[in-house]
Amino acid sequence: MSAVAWIAAGSLAVWLWLLLGQGFFWRTDVRLPPRGEPSRWPSVGVVVPARDEAAVLPESLPSLLAQDYPGRAEIFLVDDGSSDGTGDLARALAERHGGLPLTVSSPGEPPPGWTGKLWAVRHGIGLARAREPDYLLLTDADIAHAPDSLRELVAAAGTGGFDLVSQMARLRVASVWERLVVPAFVYFFAQLYPFRWIARQGSRTAAAAGGCVLLRAEAAERARIPDAIRHAVIDDVALARAVQRSGGRVWLGLAEGVDSVRPYPRLGDLWRMVSRSAYAQLRHNPLLLIGTVAGLALVYLVPPVALFAGLATGNAVAATAGGLAWLVMTGTYLPMLRYYRLPLLLAPLLPGTAFLYLLMTVDSAVQHYRGRGAQWKGRTYARPDTTAPAPSPEQN
Repeated sequence: MSAVAWIAAGSLAVWLWLLLGQGFFWRTDVRLPPRGEPSRWPSVGVVVPARDEAAVLPESLPSLLAQDYPGRAEIFLVDDGSSDGTGDLARALAERHGGLPLTVSSPGEPPPGWTGKLWAVRHGIGLARAREPDYLLLTDADIAHAPDSLRELVAAAGTGGFDLVSQMARLRVASVWERLVVPAFVYFFAQLYPFRWIARQGSRTAAAAGGCVLLRAEAAERARIPDAIRHAVIDDVALARAVQRSGGRVWLGLAEGVDSVRPYPRLGDLWRMVSRSAYAQLRHNPLLLIGTVAGLALVYLVPPVALFAGLATGNAVAATAGGLAWLVMTGTYLPMLRYYRLPLLLAPLLPGTAFLYLLMTVDSAVQHYRGRGAQWKGRTYARPDTTAPAPSPEQN
């Protein structure tokens, strides 16, 4: 066989393994586990870090205020140095809509060794702990919740005995670029962290979706959250790992009734969203970067290239292996498109989307070595090895 045929056969073998051996990552039926109502509804502190979120708060915050929760719940919105009136708008929305009690506070600029969001989360958790809640709900300012969202999360955690229950919010898919890039983002995430593996007792796979994380308060203290992950750029995965390492049980699945209202109308918006953390995911390791680029090329780019090259040159083996690999790839992407209620004709375009992600990952590394680090919301985060020790609670 030719070299192209061997490479195409290798890609097909990888896809057959992904189809059957990677936790059935491509299935979208991992939703909140079976749950029943507790005899006593535990108390919950809802922590919302918010930096320049005035554009999305009118769509998201009223949904939190309107939670139909039988127990005691209170919202702590942390205005993280906003310049657009986020804090004042939050107070005005609470006054207009009523509902759950809302406290708006500001932590000031983060000290060395902390990413801005986690410093805001630490401040919010500190405010919530003064009320001695049983659970903490960590949710982003762009996340809109169905009226029963908090009730369902708490019931799932209590019934299943989970210390952390997280739902991957359904992201916005209104623009052309959102439809092309966003479902693939969730698909790739599930491929890296198969949801079925995360919930298994004794699993070594841990992940969460930062937009919606219900965390048992005692588990947060045991895992030293957020101090233990103060430098993390990918804070949701780091959070889940810290909870798991401290003996906690973690669950992650796709959401119904938890939606992100943040728009990413242009490719540049999505590019910045992915590239800010892609190289951090690879631990700033050049060898992992090379391996990732090669892996993306083999898994996603080789199948269509081998198919068309084989057809053009009469190489039946290359064309067949490439075509079958592309067919398996397309089939595994269909459930995610159905979940997002998008046309299934987008499925064969996954290789092109994967190529965009490859470029975003390389760009993330380029920005890192140019000294720009991970950038988000007007902040540049230093590399973990340059961070300072976390301050003790007495220092705050």
